[in-house]
Amino acid sequence: MNKYTKLVQELKKKYDPVRAKHSQRFFKTGKGEYGEGDVFLGLNMPEQREIAKKYLDLPLNDIQKLVDSKIHEHRMVGLLIVTYKYAKGDDKEKEKLFKFYVKNSKQVNNWDLVDVTCHKVVGDYLLDKDRKLLYKWARSKNLWEKRLAIISTFAFFRREELDDSYKIATMLLHDQHDLIHKAVGWTLRECGKRDLSRLYKFLDQHTRTMPRTALRYAIEKLPDAKRKYYLQLT
Repeated sequence: MNKYTKLVQELKKKYDPVRAKHSQRFFKTGKGEYGEGDVFLGLNMPEQREIAKKYLDLPLNDIQKLVDSKIHEHRMVGLLIVTYKYAKGDDKEKEKLFKFYVKNSKQVNNWDLVDVTCHKVVGDYLLDKDRKLLYKWARSKNLWEKRLAIISTFAFFRREELDDSYKIATMLLHDQHDLIHKAVGWTLRECGKRDLSRLYKFLDQHTRTMPRTALRYAIEKLPDAKRKYYLQLT
């Protein structure tokens, strides 16, 4: 039995119909919803991480099969393997894995897949490189590429680099989708932990017009008086 088959069987053995059914609802897999058609086995994240770490030597052609799968946990484990291999790789390996991730960006197609992996590969790789890819994604009509654009900047502000986070947040500020509102607000909140005065400046400029969901996430960690102040401006 080859490693790919063994991995898939290991995931299948952990099938949990109750958790799978809950995940189908939680990740909005119904007709017309953002996760339409996604299929779940019902594994939790610790289980998926544990399995991914056992298959770090899985070749990219087999990881591609996982990423192409209609089963959510297959895609997650494939992307987790990429992040773990990336963390251990040399510059050549990191470049190869970055390109693989970018090539498969449309398969990173639910918010957990985006949030768990993109900043660890795309964001990290672009730390010392041109970041025009993120602005291309921010202008995309694809929901997940827009979320990839903003969440990838988590790698930057952890190095106290906030400019791209604010620029992309501004680009996405009036997007129509709630998942983008949440991602923008989350990013602003985290940027505020690094430079509170800059967050206040942004909020002073945009609070009256930004989506309320984004605002609530952005001000979540502010002092009570400040939260109330910005909320009453809307």
